Amino acid sequence: MTFDTGARLKAEREARKLSQRQLATLAGVTAAMISMIEQNRTSPSIGTLKKILSGLNMPLSAFFAEDEPAATKWHFTHEEFREITPPGGAADPKISFLRVGHATDSALLVLYEHYRPGADTGPELYSHESEEAGVVVEGQIELTVGTETQLLKTGDGYHFNSRQPHRFRNPGPGDCVIVSGCTPPTF
Repeated sequence: MTFDTGARLKAEREARKLSQRQLATLAGVTAAMISMIEQNRTSPSIGTLKKILSGLNMPLSAFFAEDEPAATKWHFTHEEFREITPPGGAADPKISFLRVGHATDSALLVLYEHYRPGADTGPELYSHESEEAGVVVEGQIELTVGTETQLLKTGDGYHFNSRQPHRFRNPGPGDCVIVSGCTPPTF
């Protein structure tokens, strides 16, 4: 099943009784951008989608959430992790974010992140009302936080206030896997 970013955005906007122009003003983007996304004529970068969802007061994980299981479950196989960015959709198709667990109302978001060589969260740094930390478990990632950029390799980690503008980029040559946590889950 393919995730329809445009239809989901339109449904969330209309549920809040916002016009495209009102949402654009709240999010700091153009109304034309909202329109093009809703018509699936463009796929927004992670940073742009996060800005738009901040205007809806909605975390990225909730935007991509499917129906949640009724029972409380505390253990998950890798196959049960939930994709929170559609492949080739709102994010760079070289990036995959898998949510560990099914609860969208949790105070903590744990991600299994996969960046293929050349993957980039976007040329613009993004920020969100949260705190995040992670460990590189395979490969390397170039992480920019504020004005500082650091190349992190397998076994290295990070912990920063997500309100600081940041960006993740895999310079290659191989894949990069990160296990990270974010609280509250505004991502």
